[in-house]
Amino acid sequence: MTKKLAALTLSTALVALAAPAFAQSQGDWTVGVGVGYLKPKSDNGKLAGLDADVDASTRPIFTAEYFVRDNLGIELLAATPFGHNISLGGNEIASVRQLPPTLSLNYHFPTNSAWLPYVGAGVNYTVFYDAKSTLGKLDIDNSVGISLQAGLDYMVTDAGAVRLNVRWFDIDSDVKLNGNDIGKAKIDPWLIGVSYVHRF
Repeated sequence: MTKKLAALTLSTALVALAAPAFAQSQGDWTVGVGVGYLKPKSDNGKLAGLDADVDASTRPIFTAEYFVRDNLGIELLAATPFGHNISLGGNEIASVRQLPPTLSLNYHFPTNSAWLPYVGAGVNYTVFYDAKSTLGKLDIDNSVGISLQAGLDYMVTDAGAVRLNVRWFDIDSDVKLNGNDIGKAKIDPWLIGVSYVHRF
C-alpha cells in the first residue's frame, strides 16, 4: 500500500510539473505582444567634445516568429517609437525618436516542463527621426548592427506563454549639428521585455 501511494504521489507530481505542452514544430507561427524597457549604456561617447547621455524609454513591443525547423525560428521584432532625451555635459539639449526593427534566428531549448528557455542572434536596423535640438538642426544617422538575446517562456496554456527576454543591440550613429560632424553616439542599449506569446 505504501509503495502504491508513493508511486501515485510521484506520478501526480510529475504531471503537475509537466504543465501544458508547447511544441515548437516546423511550420508553427508565434505572435507576441508586450512592453519593452530600452536602456542605453551609461557611456554614450562624446559629442562636440562633451560627454553624451541618452536616456531610457519604455514602449509596446511586438514579435512574430516562424519556425523553419523544430525549435528553430526566424523572428521579427517591432515596436512603437522609442523616445529619448539627449544631454551633453549634463545639460539636456535634444530629443529624438527611433524604431529598432530586428530580425533574429532563435533556438528554443526543448524541455519537459512549462519553462522553455531560448537564445538568439540577428541584425538590427535602427531608424532615427524627429530629432530636435535647442542648438540647431540635429541629424542622427541610422544604424545597422548585431543583436543578441536570451529569453524564457512560461507556458500558461497549450498555446500561450508569458515571456521574459533580454536583448542587446550594437547601435553606433554619426551625429551632425547644423551640418557639421560632432561625433559618434555609442548607444548600445539593453531591451528588457515582458510579453504574452501565442502559437498558431
